[in-house]
Amino acid sequence: MAGKLTHFDDQGQAHMVDVSDKPVTARTAIAEGWVKMTAETLALITEGRAKKGDVLGIARIAGITGAKRTADLIPLCHPLPITKVALDLTPDPALPGIRITATVKTGGQTGVEMEALTAVSTAALTVYDMVKAVQKDMEIGGIRLTFKDGGKSGRFAAP
Repeated sequence: MAGKLTHFDDQGQAHMVDVSDKPVTARTAIAEGWVKMTAETLALITEGRAKKGDVLGIARIAGITGAKRTADLIPLCHPLPITKVALDLTPDPALPGIRITATVKTGGQTGVEMEALTAVSTAALTVYDMVKAVQKDMEIGGIRLTFKDGGKSGRFAAP
């Protein structure tokens, strides 16, 4: 890990990082995760038989909302002018379950990694909520940043 942790001051107290002197740049972050379930639960989703409605459509909207509300949920995140949030929820019979990818963009002074991770997390939790009546032991996992670009640290791509 390079350098010191930026969310702590010289006395070790948590604080919001001052980004006022950082240049505004285009920034992108992509995160992924999954919800593992039985093949029967996956079929319920893909065939549109879930009693609560369109599971993937509602989870997509929830993920977008999660990205937009990240600063309300993560105490030291800056509220950002998000310019794009896109979620891809893909049924995967091999998992079996739903694979989730979120792409978030901004033109700002700090990155959108937390917004992308929050979007995936919120979408995954919404999938769980929509079908928990038929399967309570679903597993949410694999949530990670896969790509980020922009800012002083430049580009990151997960191996």
